[in-house]
Amino acid sequence: MAGASSAAVSGAGTPVAGPSGRDLFAEGLLEFLRPAVQQLDSHVHAVRESQVELREQIDSLATELCRINEDQKVALDLDPYVKKLLNARRRVVLVNNILQNAQERLRRLNHSVAKETVRRRAMLESGGYPSGSPSK
Repeated sequence: MAGASSAAVSGAGTPVAGPSGRDLFAEGLLEFLRPAVQQLDSHVHAVRESQVELREQIDSLATELCRINEDQKVALDLDPYVKKLLNARRRVVLVNNILQNAQERLRRLNHSVAKETVRRRAMLESGGYPSGSPSK
């Protein structure tokens, strides 16, 4: 057909954004989300550091309570408090492990996004698309 445009047309005859429009949208969305992902990652890192400090303080306090309990001539029942501290320490370690796993998933996602952005940018600059549709 002479003078036919290369833009895709829907059944209603309206132009449909081609892969380049979708790629531009995806790249823009990724660039929009990147600062939030990086901020979340830094916050998770800060929480993990504070939890390590908290765990160390709990260990120190539990050790000190045990020492005080042993040194006292009067029988003070500090065991329930030591058990509470150890239980709190266990929960801190559990939350820290959950945060560590989430941070690792976030790091992998960020890496994948960056890799895909570079790939799509290279495709846009070259103007070519591999056979089939653009990758996920």
